[in-house]
Amino acid sequence: MPVETYEIVELPRREVLRFMGYRGQEITPEIDARIDEGIARMLELAKPRASWGIFNFAQPDDSGAIRLIGSSLVLPGSSIARHLDGAVSCYVLAATVGMDVDRELKRLSATDPVAEVILDACGTVAVEQTAAACQKSIAKNAELGGFHANARFSPGYGDLPLSVQPALLATVNAQRYLGITLTKSLLMIPTKSITAIMGEFPDSSRARRAERASGSLE
Repeated sequence: MPVETYEIVELPRREVLRFMGYRGQEITPEIDARIDEGIARMLELAKPRASWGIFNFAQPDDSGAIRLIGSSLVLPGSSIARHLDGAVSCYVLAATVGMDVDRELKRLSATDPVAEVILDACGTVAVEQTAAACQKSIAKNAELGGFHANARFSPGYGDLPLSVQPALLATVNAQRYLGITLTKSLLMIPTKSITAIMGEFPDSSRARRAERASGSLE
């Protein structure tokens, strides 16, 4: 099972502003400078890593849920079924930027709420970049076999419930390799972490059709 480390050298400012809730309002010189500081701090703190694996499908049961061979992961719901419709196999991934980000956010929550908001947005951008880097690795792996991978589809999208998170994380050994655990309410720790499913298809047109059908966000 591949475990990868990535390097993030920049965070797009427009994405940081988007996750801060920016809607075109004026930004003061002070906030502008603090955004630069937040971006620089995130580049110091983030430790982007991911683990992923590829799995074949088991024969569907009466519930219609998708079961993966060699895993305890069961994917219920019509949304993920549409996302994987026509796929020959699927990829499971987990990505994170690590606990140092969480520690800094906790510190800032007690000392500098403005810096916390900015760093939180930077962390969201950083983990999205980490997941995108993992997605590129998966796409390359699919292409080597003559296949095409479609977009990421995460628990919480559509009707794929968060209750699949424990099995999903176990499937890619996320606690061992990435240090990702779950709270009782199924929130991931570190908080800047992403899990997702991607289908592997015999051609790109089927992959795109499945994306459109499921309304995947990536």
